Parts: sequence; structure tokens; C-alpha cells
Amino acid sequence: MTTQGAAEHAPTTASSTAGPISSGADTPDTGLTADQVAERTAAGRTNAVDTRSSRSVWEIIKANVLTRFNAILGALFVLILITGSIADGLFGLILVANSLIGIVQEVLAKRKLDRLALLNAPITRVVRDGVVVEVPTAEVVQDDLVELRSGDQVPADGFVRSGDGLELDESNLTGESDAVGKRPGDEVRSGTSVVAGIGRFEAAQVGPDAYANKIAAEARKFTRAHSEIQSSVNTLLKYITWVIVIALPLQIFSQARVVGDQGWRQVVIRSTGGLVGLVPEGLVLLTSVAFLLAAVQLTRKQVLVQELPAVEGLARVDVVCLDKTGTLTVGDIAFEDIHVIGDPRGNDDGVGEDELRCALGALADDANANGTLKAVAASIDPPDGWDRIATIAFNSARKWSAACFTGRGTWILGAPDVLLVEHDPLRERVSELARTGRRVILLASSARASLDGPTLPEDLVPEALVTLTEQVRPDAAETLKYFADQGVAIKVISGDNPQTVAAIAQRVGLPIDTSTRSETGLPIGVVDARTLGTDPQELREVAKETIVFGRVSPEQKRALVRALQAQGHVVAMTGDGVNDALALKDADIGVAMGNGAQATKSVAQLVLLDGKFSHLPDVLAEGRRVIGNVERVANLFLAKNVMSLIAIITAAAFALPFPFLPRHLTLVSAVTIGIPAFFLALGPNKRRYIPGFLRRVLRFAVPAGVIAGVVVIVSYLLANLHYGVPKGQFSSRCAVPEGLKTVADHACWQPGAGATVALLTTFFWILLVLARPLRPWKLGLIGAMILIAVLAFAVPIGREFFNFDLPSGLFWQSFAVGVGGALLVELVYRTSKEIRETHHVAD
Repeated sequence: MTTQGAAEHAPTTASSTAGPISSGADTPDTGLTADQVAERTAAGRTNAVDTRSSRSVWEIIKANVLTRFNAILGALFVLILITGSIADGLFGLILVANSLIGIVQEVLAKRKLDRLALLNAPITRVVRDGVVVEVPTAEVVQDDLVELRSGDQVPADGFVRSGDGLELDESNLTGESDAVGKRPGDEVRSGTSVVAGIGRFEAAQVGPDAYANKIAAEARKFTRAHSEIQSSVNTLLKYITWVIVIALPLQIFSQARVVGDQGWRQVVIRSTGGLVGLVPEGLVLLTSVAFLLAAVQLTRKQVLVQELPAVEGLARVDVVCLDKTGTLTVGDIAFEDIHVIGDPRGNDDGVGEDELRCALGALADDANANGTLKAVAASIDPPDGWDRIATIAFNSARKWSAACFTGRGTWILGAPDVLLVEHDPLRERVSELARTGRRVILLASSARASLDGPTLPEDLVPEALVTLTEQVRPDAAETLKYFADQGVAIKVISGDNPQTVAAIAQRVGLPIDTSTRSETGLPIGVVDARTLGTDPQELREVAKETIVFGRVSPEQKRALVRALQAQGHVVAMTGDGVNDALALKDADIGVAMGNGAQATKSVAQLVLLDGKFSHLPDVLAEGRRVIGNVERVANLFLAKNVMSLIAIITAAAFALPFPFLPRHLTLVSAVTIGIPAFFLALGPNKRRYIPGFLRRVLRFAVPAGVIAGVVVIVSYLLANLHYGVPKGQFSSRCAVPEGLKTVADHACWQPGAGATVALLTTFFWILLVLARPLRPWKLGLIGAMILIAVLAFAVPIGREFFNFDLPSGLFWQSFAVGVGGALLVELVYRTSKEIRETHHVAD
């Protein structure tokens, strides 16, 4: 019991915030029969709701296969197959492999996530055919007779049929932490939990009709975590699509004009070579895989990711809104101390503290103990020689319990405002303790050896004030300090008493000075939300200045989140109660505790399965890793796209064949972009989130791509001066005869081989720049890619496959052009302080 909440501010029950529960059938005490259960199940009157934690297999396949770029590459692949040049269709196999990797990775992750969700599915005890059985909560049907015991969650809405000391914690609905007693005929709501006693209720409204699930359904609407990465990538893809649409006729026209006399096959092959380079085929895949593997990694730390972009989202958060109960505290109270009052009867010595502890232990040694007595029992063992002869169980209407013990009289434990007379000076002491956030109860004694029903003895003597505190999560203070060090602001938004919330906030290290108070009597930075409205615009200023909000309604929680968002903040909301669900839905990132209400877990993007707040830094670290690494690989892909566009435009302007065959670009893409990007996307990255993902990518990738495009054309033009086939002999020596896949004269491809060397040199330097800071594993990765590229030129089968013919003079000439490009790339990197700072971070 608190001394403040019950009498002064009666808790708002669920029935006051929702419509009345409509009565169902009058189920007999033996419960439903098997036939009745089957009939209701067939009619869909069950407690099942859709709370999928991942996409279906078909949705996964569609997302990875049916994309615009797969369609473009697929069409180009078909054209290459028609020409008969299978080697130039290698990109098609990579396309299939990429899609398969994405599908397999996501299906495996889906199974893991769904299995975790299933393992955390709750069960419920119901009476059927006169027997109490356990069934999955989703299989509870309308009119079921549900049995409730201490610790159970109420799975549906209904009416109490019977009960013995039944008390529910409705803080999930109201935010109030005081237990509410329930008698036969009283309403119960889904999302609440049993804190004391036992009882049975008839389930009148189940599934989507239950109160908690109605809130979840409302909160589920339009909930998708915003991802700056995905939004930026989608913007890039939209523009690249238009570039492809414009470049397609230009490429076909220019290649038809230049190599048309060599036959239509050459036109198709050369045109395809340029267009393949415009497609960032692996960017979307790698982004999805990075999110996915981060989600799987977090499951090992008991974090269920229900929306993949949420991994990135938490890294962008700059304000975290916390509910007190279940987030900062574990939701349970713990015995703290006994404050001996002394004997008011004038004797020199009152009852000693040891005797009082024995009395408390004896009172707590009760099979039907409520939450307060359970907290005492956890700290004080039952004494020997205290034989209970009579008991009056705690009742939330009376607010006290009592017991008689042989030879030791009667002992009473209850709320001070009920047990003390109106003007007792002890009330001031009670208020002082209550203002520190403690719960205060009074231990009193009576000389009477028996109890006359639920009536207080007239000779009641106050013996001690007993203080209890809410158990602060041991990881809360350290986690909040971590967020403070990262520049993330903390707001505590609770439905509980603001004095209590402020005291808890101070205990976990938030800057609350309880010694300095405002005109309202509350500490500075603490607000009683009953003095506020629900308009987000009106709440903007108070949301900015206040740290702790107490007595907050569910609608106000939602409004405060929106007020912070209106100021440009990225807001995360944590909570465990149904009253948190709407705020979690509107927050940029919703985080639910694993032991919280199902309605809350179903709308959250992240669920902390073991309820440990300390996992949030792990999620933040994963988000940073994803953001930083995807930015790196996006630079690689976009630089290749820009390079291809420059090569297409300049080849058309100078009436040149496109410098590369599709197989050449496949090699360059594989060793400088595709394979390295996969490993870089999964590597460590501790860089803090910095806004401007797309702007930074464009600022580096566009000039780097332009440099690479110029390198290609310069190297190709220089090669044409001294190597290859004289221009007048090109058509006769380099045309592909009917029925052959390629020409036998490799000199025809010498300029292309030289351009490939130059492009590889420049792109390997781009890779080195983006991989900084360089670590042994990165150097090993890049070294392996260089070796593969060298083997493609050095090994006969590689030279034959890629049509490489590279005299030493051409190699050194092309390599020198590539080095010049690399130096220009380094200059771009060094002249941009922002790019340098974001790339050069400690892994």
C-alpha cells in the first residue's frame, strides 16, 4: 500500500476507460464441455490474434525476387543468352545467387524469430468438463471459465464468478501501481495481472474484442519503423531507375552506330555491358541482410526484433521515454526497514525491534499473503513459537489485515491513513517517508486475544512504520548513464504518483533534486500530468523542460511522444503495460518488456524477452554497425553506377565501343564491390549516428564515380593509340562470325583489358578508402580480392574466359592511369572533413 495513492487519488480502473463488458452465457461451475469449446472454436470465437513476428515465406520470396532491378537484370540476362555469349551472362548467375542468399538468410531468421515468439507464448488455466486444464492463451474461447492465481495475466475481458482475496494489478491499463480488489460480479480486463488471491471469471470478450487487443489493433495501424537507410536507398533507386530509362536508348543507339557493322550480337553485348553497370544489384540485398543478421545476433541477447529497421532506428534515437513500472523497476516491492515508534502509553521501553520483526514475520507467514506481506516474507523468516489462531485477510476496501497469536495478542498491518486517528502527529512522519518514494504501512498491536470479524480493535497501539520500496532494476542506472554519455535525453513518463516516480528517478541517477521544489510542491523538473492537457502542440515546451511526468494518462503518453517528435527528436518509448501501447505505436521505436502485456509486445518493434533494460545498448551498437557499414557499401555501389553512366555518355560522345564486356564489369563488381561489401557490411563499426546518410554518400560516391569513369575512357583511348587493332581493320578482324561466341583475335580486346586494369586500380583504392580504419582482417580481405583479380589476368583459363590480352607496356600504361585516378580519389577524401571523420572511426 502507498499512503498517498489510494485515498487521495483513487485509481482509474479499466472500466472507466473503456465501454462496458457485454455479458455472455451463464457458464456452469463445471465450465464448458468439449463440444461447446469445439463449436466456439469453429465459429472463430477464440482468443487468437495475429501477432506475427516476421513476414511469411511467400512475402520473403517476393521481396527478394520481384524487384525492379531484378527485372532489369533478368531482361538483360535473357538478351545475353540470345546472343549465345554465356560468359557475358555471368551477372545473371550472381543475380540468382544474391536472391537465394537473401531468401535463405531471411527464412532461417524467420524460423528463429517465430520460434522465440512461440516459446514466449503464454498459457491459461480454464475449467472444462469440471476439470482445470492448461491451454495456450490463444485457445481460450468465449464463455470459458478461467481460473486466476497469483502471478497470472488476465487473458480476456469478463466478470468475476468467484474469488478469495482476489486482487489485480491494473497498472498496465491505468499506470497506477496500487492493487484493486475484485469481488464476484466485478469486471476484469485483459492485460491486467493477479497480485494476490485466487478466483475464477467468465470470459465474455476474447480475441480482437478484448480491451487489450483493441488497443493493440489500433496501435498496429500504419506501424512501420522509419529507416533512414532504407528511405535513402529507395530514393537512390528511384533516381537510378530514371537514369537507366534515359541511358538505355542512348547506349543502344551509340553502340549500334559504332559496332553495328559487327552484327547485332555485338550491339547487344556492348550495350548490356554498360547497362549492367548502372544496376546496384546487391545494394538492397546487402542492406536487408545487414538488418537481418543484426536481428539474429540480438536474439542471442534475448532481444526479439519484430521490425528489422528498428535495429537502425534505435541508433538514431536522441530521446528515450521510459515508463517507471516494469522498466526502471521490476514491478515488485521489497521490504526496506522498520521504524520503531516507541510506546505511546508512557512506558520507558516499548516493544523492541526484534519483537516487531517477529510480529512482521508471523503476519507474513500466510498462505494467502498479498503483495505487501510477500515482500516482507522475502526478507523476514517466520519466527518460532508464534501460533496463529485467527486471521483477517487483507482487503483493498479495508486496507488492513490482522492475525491473532497464542499468548501474543493481535497484530494489525495496514494503511496509516486508515489505522491512525485523524490528527495523529505520526501522519506527518508518514508523509515525509512517502515523499521519498517509499511505501509506508503501519504495524499496530492490540491486547485482544481474538478478532471480532473485520472490525478494528479499540485498543489499537501503533508500534512501527514499515517502509517498502519498489525494486529498481539493477541494470537501470548503468544503462541510463550510458545513454546520457551518448547524448540521449531521458524522460520518465508514468501513471504513478509523481513524488514516487521522482524518487525512483533520483535513485537511478537522473538529475532530480528532491530538496528543491516548485510552486506545486514537486521537485524541479517533475510535473503532475493532471495539470496538463493532451494537445501535443501545447505540451511541446513542458516536454522539453521536464524530466519526470507522473499521473500520466495513456492519451497523454501518446501526446508527449508526439510533442517531442514535433521538436525534431527521434523518440524511443519503453513500457510493459497496455496503457503504454499507443505511445509505443507512435514512437519512432517502441520497446516492450518481455514480461509485459501481450498488447504492448504486439505493437513494439523490439521486445526485451528477459525484461533486461541493459540490452538496449546492445541494440544501439548493432544499429550503429548497420548504419556505418551500409553507408560504406552504398558508396561502393553508387560509385560503380556513376562510373558506368560516365562511360556510356563519353563512349557515345566520342563514338567509341563501350569499353567493357559484361563479364569484365562482373569481375570488377565481384572483387571490388560485391564480395568486399558483404564482409564490410557485417564487420564491427562503433561510429555514432550522424544525420545525412544520403548527402554523405552522394558527396563521396559521385566524384569518385566520375573519376573512375574518366579513368576508363582515358585508359581506353590511350590503349587504342598503340595497342589493339587499327581502326580500319576493326570490323574485319573483330566481327563475331555466325555461330561463334567470340572472336579468336584477342588483340581486339586489348583496349578493354587495359581499361579493366585501370578501373580495378582506381576501384581498389576506393575500397581501401572506404574500409578505413584498416584492420588486419580488412587488409586480408582486400589482399584476397587483388589476388583473384591478378589470377584472372595471369592464369590461362582466366585470360581465355575474360578475353584478356595484356602486353606489359599496356599493363603499365593502364596501371599508371589507374594510379592517377586513385590519387584523385584520395584527394576527394582528404578535402572533405565530414567524409573523413565519418569513415575514419575505431572499429
